[in-house]
Amino acid sequence: MGAAVDAVEDALVRGGLDPEAEPASNVIGLTGGQLLLMPSSTSSYAGVKVVTATPGNPARGLPRIQGLYFLIDGDTHQPLALLDGTALTSLRTPAVSGAAIRRLAVPDAARLLVFGTGPQAWGHVEAVRAVRPGLAHVDVVGRDRERVAAFVDRCRAAGLTAAAATPQDVAHADVVCCCTTAREPLFDSALLAPHATVAAVGAHEPDAREVDERLVGRATVVAESRSVAMRECGDIVQAVATARFDLGRLRTLRELARGEVPVEAGRPRLFKSAGMAWEDLAVAVAAYEGWRAPVD
Repeated sequence: MGAAVDAVEDALVRGGLDPEAEPASNVIGLTGGQLLLMPSSTSSYAGVKVVTATPGNPARGLPRIQGLYFLIDGDTHQPLALLDGTALTSLRTPAVSGAAIRRLAVPDAARLLVFGTGPQAWGHVEAVRAVRPGLAHVDVVGRDRERVAAFVDRCRAAGLTAAAATPQDVAHADVVCCCTTAREPLFDSALLAPHATVAAVGAHEPDAREVDERLVGRATVVAESRSVAMRECGDIVQAVATARFDLGRLRTLRELARGEVPVEAGRPRLFKSAGMAWEDLAVAVAAYEGWRAPVD
């Protein structure tokens, strides 16, 4: 996870990548779900992720997200690797949040609250721990008691204290990660501590959101890109529509990674992610180059 976080940050800081110039993802409606095509390229590599999102799959005992990633050489266009798209998504999404949390969260962050109990929720525990080694406790909010209990046990097995929690427990959190398919706010943002950092990654449609407009209105707000934020991030779109948020205040992850975003004390921090193709490419390249590296 730490290497994946570094790969995301390196792409923005040293790789010269501009997310605003990225091609838009192609979303195709399917019966019972969606097919997503997510291409990206640099001078050295190119790739495309082909994934399906099928909301009814968990009830069938199948993953909600499934797919493959195709990596090619940027010059010769020779195929290089085929990666598990589900595993890549489960790694890169929390890695992107980790890159933001590294810059936004208070240095002594010790308490994390996670909404969700799936792979993304666990990935965010790993990501927060990678960038805030002082993390000691995880609160878990979920709809299924058995899944929450299993998640709590997993955290404890990893050396953390953990407990089942309620949305009101955001009041005690230094970091909050929203990793759900919710379409309405998960908690009352008035309960948040003034120093808290929130990463919201589950919703990626203009009419869906995980946080309320009051949080967007008072927080330092960072998104992957301004164009994606207004096209796919309902948390931001709806706050702008209700005049709770001035889009001129929105900062980007690239600006944050480059140290260009002042993080004000006493104001919550919000990172809103919808997922972009350059993130998949950055992490896929890091995985591929790590696999090719000679073993000592």
